[in-house]
Amino acid sequence: MATADRWHIEVDRDLCIGSGMCTAGAPEAFRLDAARQSQPVATERAPSEEVLAAAEGCPVEAITVTLADTGEAVFPPEE
Repeated sequence: MATADRWHIEVDRDLCIGSGMCTAGAPEAFRLDAARQSQPVATERAPSEEVLAAAEGCPVEAITVTLADTGEAVFPPEE
C-alpha cells in the first residue's frame, strides 16, 4: 500500500480525558493505557471509517488524523 493510502494518527495526551469513546468505536485502532489515556495501536494505518468516526466523536478533539505522506489534515479539517 502506498503512503498516499495511509493515515497518520496521533492522540494529544494533554487533551485526552480517557472517555474511551475511541476504543469503543474503533477498538482495532485505539487502546487505553494504564493512565486511562488513549493511544493509537499503530500510528500509521489504512484509512478507516471507524477511525474517522472515533476522531470525530472524541469529546475533546484529542485525535488528529493526517495523510501520512503529506501531513495534510483529514481530521480535524483545516480552517
